[in-house]
Amino acid sequence: MSPSVPSRSARRHTVGTLCVLLAVGVVITGLVQAAPSTTPRAIDPRIAAVMRKPDYRHAQWGLFRQDPRTGKVTESRYADQFFIPGSAAKLFSVSGTWHTLGSDHRFVTPVHAVGQRRNATLKGDLDLVAQGDLTLGGRTRKDGTVAFTTIDHTYANDVPGATLTPENPLAGIDQLARQVRQSGIRRVDGDVVVDARLFQPDPGLDPVPTPLIVNDNVIDLLTTPGAEAGTPAGLEWRPKVAPYHVTSSVRTVAAGKPSDINVSSSPDGTRIQLSGTIAADSAPVLRVSAVKDPNAFGRTALIEALQRAGVEVRAKAVGRNPVRQLPRSYKGAPTVARYTSPAYAQYAKLILKVSHNLGANLGICLMATSAGSTNCNDGFPVLAKFLDHAQVDRKAVQLADGRGGNPADRTTPRAMAQILTYWQRTPEARRFRTSLPILGVDGTLADSCRNCPSRGKVFAKTGTAAGGDLLNDRLAVGAETTAGYLETRKGHFDVFFAGVNGAATPTADITGVLTIANDVADVAAYLQQQAAGGH
Repeated sequence: MSPSVPSRSARRHTVGTLCVLLAVGVVITGLVQAAPSTTPRAIDPRIAAVMRKPDYRHAQWGLFRQDPRTGKVTESRYADQFFIPGSAAKLFSVSGTWHTLGSDHRFVTPVHAVGQRRNATLKGDLDLVAQGDLTLGGRTRKDGTVAFTTIDHTYANDVPGATLTPENPLAGIDQLARQVRQSGIRRVDGDVVVDARLFQPDPGLDPVPTPLIVNDNVIDLLTTPGAEAGTPAGLEWRPKVAPYHVTSSVRTVAAGKPSDINVSSSPDGTRIQLSGTIAADSAPVLRVSAVKDPNAFGRTALIEALQRAGVEVRAKAVGRNPVRQLPRSYKGAPTVARYTSPAYAQYAKLILKVSHNLGANLGICLMATSAGSTNCNDGFPVLAKFLDHAQVDRKAVQLADGRGGNPADRTTPRAMAQILTYWQRTPEARRFRTSLPILGVDGTLADSCRNCPSRGKVFAKTGTAAGGDLLNDRLAVGAETTAGYLETRKGHFDVFFAGVNGAATPTADITGVLTIANDVADVAAYLQQQAAGGH
């Protein structure tokens, strides 16, 4: 399905959060045009043909390819100039979090019984102590892996084709509730409290990570067309937690007409309204609405889950999270339930495959907590120390968030190659490499080069920074980048960067951005083919 072209005023609000490959809300800035660094060999004519396209008339391309074993550079163009990385910046933040926590780290979220037990009754509170678990069971498959789709639901309002994973977003909450019941508690003569003191949410990180995250802190809204034009559209939504309520006035229009569905909500986010149209021949269209108070949402979700599990809670399910009742410590308060997450490497795979912005920003806060701080900004010194350890030229990297969406974020192609080289020299080289999108196979590279010789031989993080050029009624693509590994022969991988800053689309249609993304993917494929000796 091709996306409809939004109005000029609508683009002012929507274009800033383009995604799949996109780094959301980046401010496009001018670029210094420096002479290319010495190129060891002539640029492949297929790559040169891409660079000469009209979309890149005023743009700057960067290329870098290196053998991490020998250090030999075989492609270098603007290798030491700053580029806007977009979401390729996640290579740094996820690497730092991975190294800090460990690939096998698991988040254990406990529920404590605070008070006195009298037979099956707890005279006191149940406290859920949030641990920064990214999914809390909401994406975990039966085999313990974390599920994802090609276009993640967190991007549903901005990119066509976003879909849901089939897993129950309340799975972890339900498990905790059942364990409370199994502990022998049947009645809580008190309250349920979410302890979110792990770290303070930082509004400088967008999206803002929170210690408790359920369903990525969004409500999923799935619209399906009616039987014929003029009929109401169908609606399914999840997770259903009080007092959230969703209504829809979306109407079905004739086949071939544009689908245009808008979402609005009350100031507290609990009253959600969908409006607009959906074509009769359309696939289901997904939208999301933000959960404004994740702690109150989680508290209510747990109370409702306890009730489903057969545990009566005296306190009302809907209300503010009563943080003033939290104890200074849980010494003497038994753990009556705990949810254990998959290994962090599974979360890293999710973040890198789908370019999960919330998860990347969360990593900054988790690095801070590893240093004993509740201030997310204290995660950056931890990241800096890791980059020094990884022999990355830290002055060639600028980061103010974890996802690559801050206007200050910059990096050089060579610095990206350095972080990629670091992983190749560790025992987890394969685990990290296969966590990246794979060309023509999965993640943000799933739909590129499906039938080309490089399919399955390019492992790379993608990134985009785009915004509306209202003056020219088009999209300004500040960055389209990719960085990762090229399989040059069996078991041998070169590190590479390919990207363009300062491109523009012909019109305001979002498909123009995806065309540029495909061009960059093609350049990566040509680099792989050249490295493998094929043309």
